[in-house]
Amino acid sequence: MGTGISSNAAGFIGAAVAIVCFGSNLVPVKHVETGDGMFFQWIMCSGVWFVGLMINLFRSSPTFYPLSMLGGFLWASGNIMVVPILKTIGLGPGLLIWASANMISGWASGQFGWFGLNKDVLTRPTLNYIGFALALMRLVIFVGVKPDPVGLKQKTMGSSTPADPSCDSNPLINTDQHAVNTSHKVENQTISTDASWVDNLTTMQKRVVGCSLSLISGILYGFNFIPCLWIQDNVKGASQDGLDYVFAHYCGIYATSTAYFLIYSAYMQNKPQYSERLVLPSMVCGMMWAVAQAGWFVANTNLTESVAFPIVTTGPSILAALWSVFYFREIRGLRNYILLIIAFLVATAGVVCTALSKV
Repeated sequence: MGTGISSNAAGFIGAAVAIVCFGSNLVPVKHVETGDGMFFQWIMCSGVWFVGLMINLFRSSPTFYPLSMLGGFLWASGNIMVVPILKTIGLGPGLLIWASANMISGWASGQFGWFGLNKDVLTRPTLNYIGFALALMRLVIFVGVKPDPVGLKQKTMGSSTPADPSCDSNPLINTDQHAVNTSHKVENQTISTDASWVDNLTTMQKRVVGCSLSLISGILYGFNFIPCLWIQDNVKGASQDGLDYVFAHYCGIYATSTAYFLIYSAYMQNKPQYSERLVLPSMVCGMMWAVAQAGWFVANTNLTESVAFPIVTTGPSILAALWSVFYFREIRGLRNYILLIIAFLVATAGVVCTALSKV
């Protein structure tokens, strides 16, 4: 990286930045109505692109590889599926499926050298497998944590908010399914959440559609780094610094989200659901996400995917849970506290094992 610090140190710093920002990036929109989530994701991606532009200027405009935009397309396409997932099977099952698929696909692509990538070289591969297994165990434990109904009633953020792929089991997202099919009043502005195609499905159809979309979404999340990593491994003279691919990646995200928003606006007959109060919080949310993703790029480059993925997909959920316990007061009760402590210990053990597999 040219920073005077070791490769491993740079990677762990990048992972730490990703954990902090991924675990907190939804806080700005916590008390703002997000409607059906489409306007939110578009403004959020505008913030993502802006940070990418700043990084590009800071890096003196490195070579722009259009193939890197494919990774942004994969991420944005996975993120757009979150709304119907929440409306079909809910947050808990959806997160378990897509977060697991995300981590497995990202970890495996580096561990086994899928899609023409170089296989990750680890000092202690057995510890990496143990850390990966503990990270999966943490996901299962988090599903058992139930937000306090009183805390949820104090929220105004709709459950259709697109979720952060790496903030799996994020308690900052409202799971109140009743909010999806009602209208909300936000400072004299009504945001209508009319029934969509999802609401016309039978219970069994919703389960099949929700599980299928969760699986597809998680795989797209897990593969979104592959185009950039492929360029690093296979294009002669390509930069080995992950930050040099951030801008092209974010251009792919913004272009895809804009295309989806235009299609959505046409479908809604130019009457998209939005709120003026949503603009600035969504931009901040996107900028925080972009910083986190940039940190993940650094972690992937310096630690390899099979090390970075278990770490970066584990830490944010712990931080988000702490936000919910100590600030938003959404998670209460002895049972939830015990599960959170167990999840924290399991996650910490997994991170330690994964980190030691590289050093």
